[in-house]
Amino acid sequence: MTAARTRISSAHSAEAGSADLALPGFTQPVTHPRAGQRLTKEQLDPLVEDAAAENPGAVQALLELIRPMVARYCRARMGGRDLSYLSADDVAQEVCLAVLKALPTYQDRGGSFLYLVHAIAANKVADAYRLVSRDRSDPVPELPEQPLADNEPETHALRTDLGSRLNRLLGRLPQTQQEILALRIAVGLSAVETAEALGISPGNVRVTQHRALTRLRAMVNADEEF
Repeated sequence: MTAARTRISSAHSAEAGSADLALPGFTQPVTHPRAGQRLTKEQLDPLVEDAAAENPGAVQALLELIRPMVARYCRARMGGRDLSYLSADDVAQEVCLAVLKALPTYQDRGGSFLYLVHAIAANKVADAYRLVSRDRSDPVPELPEQPLADNEPETHALRTDLGSRLNRLLGRLPQTQQEILALRIAVGLSAVETAEALGISPGNVRVTQHRALTRLRAMVNADEEF
């Protein structure tokens, strides 16, 4: 697990929430790059208002804005796996459809539209796991999303084992810590965006992420002793 400890240490020492951080189970799909536009409430509200009024251009623009975030989130929480023929991309598509369905009745009560998107995504991922009666706290090893550079059986086995161990350790973190790591590291949201998606303060996001990485590193160290 030396490689695992190196990964956690690098994540911990870098600026919290950098989009370049990567952990097995929290992947950054190259087919869904991080949108250049920020997703804060102030910048989202005008677009959401137009989309809720059934402006076709605004609906399309909003969908293109949230689709990468939703795809990244679903892949991170599902680890790139297919669950009973339901892949992370299938779930992401369901999330986008559910968001569009909720638009006409959406009312701004002072929170961010990201809160609604995250709530729908989290529920859809949970539904996917319930379909196959799989507990999210006991994930199975993820499959690599890109071909391995050196595809020898021994290398493949070692990397799969590393992903399995880290996924198991990630599953032992409190749910809020898992969500923050997924949104900050896999999705690439800023602390402010993550705070709006979860309905907490940016300071709380930063503190919780720091604690999550510290706890994860401690668990990796303890796991290496056995």
